[in-house]
Parts: sequence; structure tokens; C-alpha cells
Amino acid sequence: MEERLSRRVRTIRPSATMSVDSKTKQLIAKGQPVINMSVGEPDFHTPVPAAFAGIRAITNGQTRYTEAAGMLALRKAIAHKLQAENGLHYAPEQIVVSNGAKHTLYNIFVTILDEGDEVILPAPYWTSYPEQIRVAGGKPVVIECGPETGFKLTPDQLAAAITPRTKAVLLNSPCNPTGSVYHEEELKALGEVLRQHDIYVVLDEIYERLVYGVKHVSLVAACPDLYDRSLVVNGFSKAFAMTGWRLGYVAAPLDLAKAMASFQSHSTGSPATMSQIAGETALAHFDPSVIDVFRRRRDALVAGLNSLEGVRCLVPEGAFYAFPDIRGVLGRRYEGQAIETSADYCELLLEHALVASVPGEAFGAPGYVRFSYAVRDEDVIEAVNRMREFHSKLTN
Repeated sequence: MEERLSRRVRTIRPSATMSVDSKTKQLIAKGQPVINMSVGEPDFHTPVPAAFAGIRAITNGQTRYTEAAGMLALRKAIAHKLQAENGLHYAPEQIVVSNGAKHTLYNIFVTILDEGDEVILPAPYWTSYPEQIRVAGGKPVVIECGPETGFKLTPDQLAAAITPRTKAVLLNSPCNPTGSVYHEEELKALGEVLRQHDIYVVLDEIYERLVYGVKHVSLVAACPDLYDRSLVVNGFSKAFAMTGWRLGYVAAPLDLAKAMASFQSHSTGSPATMSQIAGETALAHFDPSVIDVFRRRRDALVAGLNSLEGVRCLVPEGAFYAFPDIRGVLGRRYEGQAIETSADYCELLLEHALVASVPGEAFGAPGYVRFSYAVRDEDVIEAVNRMREFHSKLTN
């Protein structure tokens, strides 16, 4: 056999975030006191009522298949949440529940993309977006969005990127890795461009509850006339600390929802029944105090990063990541080892300061680094102290 792997799979690059997390956990297993700021996972627990609901489901024998699109009770609860909290009106039949928002996104791309279709992808972007688009046969069209726009796509950039092959644009707000949030007026300005072109809008809103001093607004709420070609993605991992339960969903036009449910019925089938039951309970038990906790950690981390020579960091308005510009450090050395890229910086920081982070190359933004502040307050302070000592040893 000349080639054991398909062309499709050969193009996939391993997840940089998972790779760093794996290396970090190996060091921790060896007894190294690593502060893991590389992974996007809340450090608090699943709400107790939700956890108990999942346990009861298992002990009560609620362990059989559900509808491929998810349990009707959960889809009704999601529809209620979208209307009550986001002003979005979807029927349960328009909602498809999947094995995490990552799975939901893959379902979307497989459903809407044909070979060679283009998806406009603002950078910095979440590391899995371009890989999923390619696997589905599409072509990511990356648009660099820098700190001068708050790492957000502008109407002019969007208009210039649209071609006859454009099938969709993907907007992530709040954004992983930058923490930037699209404000209502910015969404309306993008909507002015979008309504001139017959393309889909994929809205990844997995971090929508985690915003600081601003209001999350969905593009569908800001531009209701784009409802029929918008797909709203959300899930339970971030707001409810349910990363391991694997539960996400999409709200979409009915024809697309039916198509995604059909595709899912032939790929994974329904999500785990006990996860769905836990998710339904979780929707009524979001703890808003976590926002204050994350804000406190954000402020401490950003202040610490901005105190480091050669580092500049905008204050993120959402999610739980800081995304500093470390280009002022590139070209310097640590104990004789050159720092030419943000990947070099992250590797040396992990090796010598025992602080794990993810290089910006993973997000289409060389020269930047992502730090997750979904860690204990004392770990944020200790990480800053370790980085300060690390930077004190840099030489030209």
C-alpha cells in the first residue's frame, strides 16, 4: 500500500493546545510543579444539581439511545434559554445537540461545504477551525485582525474577502484565544456587508456567559434579517465546567438542522443520555459568581504581563484567556538559547519557569502567546512571579 492515510487526514495538524496540555501533564506526573495555563478548561466543578442529575440518570437506567438530534426535553430547555437570555427564537426542531461544540462545528462544515468552498476565518482563531474546514473539503480564508481593531474583523476586511466561492464566515465572540467581544454596533456594521451576499454566518458563542463589563449580543439578535442563514453554536463546557460531559448544540434554520441531525445519525448518533439529562439541569444552575472570579484573575494576569519587558497585552472582555504580544522578546536569549518565535518562548517558559502556555502560531498569530486564567488565584500570582524571574534572565 503506497499511502496508508487519506489525503484528507494527512492535511490535519495535531491540536497545539492538546499537545501542550499532554506535555504539561507528563511533567506534572513526574512531580514537576507546573502551572498549566495552556488549556481552556474551567477549574471549578460541574454544578452539583447537574452532576446529581447525571448520576440519577445512570442509577435509574436512563442509559439508552435518544433521538439523534438530542432529547426533546433538552432541546426545549435550550430553546427557552435562547429566547429568555439571548432574544433568539428557535423551535426545538431547529436545535441539534452533539458531543460538544467542537462536534457541532464539524457537523456544520460537513453539512454546508462542498469541495473548494471558502470560509472566511478571522485570525487569531481557535486552532481547530481551519482543520475542520479542510477536512470538510473547504478552504479557510484567513483574515488577519490585529490589536488595532481589538482582534476583530472589520466590515471593510469582510467585504474585501468575499468571493464567488465564499460559502460562510465564522465569528467567535467572545473569542478564543483573544477574549475579544463583538459589540452590537460592530455586529450591525458587519451585517450591512453580509446582507449583500448570500453566505452563511457561523456564530461560535460557547463563551457567551463569560463577559466582563460588556454585554454579549448575538449577530442574529443584532441583525434579525440574517436569521435564515445563521447558525448559532453553544455548549456546556465553559460556563458550566462540563468539558468532560461532551455536550454542545446548534440552533439553525430548520432545513439545516434536519440535515445535521441526519448526518449525526450516521456518524455518532445521539450524545450520551446522562450528559443530556445533566445538561438540561445545568441550564437552570449557572453560577454568576464565576464571572467575578475570572475577572479578578484576568486583572491580575494582564497587569502582570504588562509589567514584563517586551510584552504588551490588551484587556480581554470575555472568555478566560489573555493573549499578549511578545514580539518585543523575540531575538533575545535565555541562558544562551535563542527565542526566535513564540513557540520558542513557550517551550523555554515551560522548561525553565514551569508555566505552560500556547504559542500564537497555533491560532494564526505568530508573536503572540495564549495564557488561560482558568486556574486558581494563587497560581496566577505565582505564574506572573515565575515569568518575571524568567524575563530577568533574558539577554540580547
